[in-house]
Amino acid sequence: MSMTVAERINAERFVLAGWSRAILLQLAHPLVAQGVAEHSTFRGGLFTAAVRLHHTVAAMRRLTFGPAEASRRALAGILAIHTRVHGTLREPVGRYAAGTPYSAEDPALVLWVHATLLDSLPLIYGHVLEPLSPIALDAWCLESAPVAVALGARPDDVPVTWAALQAYLVDMRASGAIIVGATARELAGDVLAPRLSSVIAPVRWVNRTVTVGLLPADLRAQYGFCWGPAEDRALARALAALRRLRRVTPDLIAQWPDARAQR
Repeated sequence: MSMTVAERINAERFVLAGWSRAILLQLAHPLVAQGVAEHSTFRGGLFTAAVRLHHTVAAMRRLTFGPAEASRRALAGILAIHTRVHGTLREPVGRYAAGTPYSAEDPALVLWVHATLLDSLPLIYGHVLEPLSPIALDAWCLESAPVAVALGARPDDVPVTWAALQAYLVDMRASGAIIVGATARELAGDVLAPRLSSVIAPVRWVNRTVTVGLLPADLRAQYGFCWGPAEDRALARALAALRRLRRVTPDLIAQWPDARAQR
């Protein structure tokens, strides 16, 4: 049985290299950053980060490859977590005043988080495996839309084409809704270099280089990351290393077991 575009992308373990970029894009929304700071375990160190990633990816895999009942349970689990994530902004950031309320059930925030993954995962897939055609990118957006709606995004707002996604991202940044505040910059350090991550220094270097290098230049500057020709060369080396590693890694290892079973 042939795989859908969403299944092809989500099947790959190497696509995890795009998750940190998506997270930094998410944190660039001040209300998302505040919610993460107050309700997540980002500061727990390497082990906690690994556990968090394991649970997040497991839920993604159930939504993509699981039978209907497993997908329903995964959605219910995510929605239950969302009901507990709410509060107010501690300090003013950009156009957001202190005291601005946030909630993980806010359709606008659900849409922003969805869009960051929608943009980041095919980007890293294209660099590491193969570029996706415009038709495939449209299919990716369309196939992913039902999950965003199930998690609370408004159906009419969810982009179902790649052009609509890119227009939404441009509009969000132009509107002033996306601005990197102090909380986001602090959390970024925990994303790129969690405590004890020195034990996997090469992995940390690749993750940081790819994540920062693939960020939009304006947001990269807002985070305070220095970038120039030397960093461009480092990014090219990191992506080339990932491509070589994927070429020599058999699907038995490079793809998730439930994805291979689906195929």
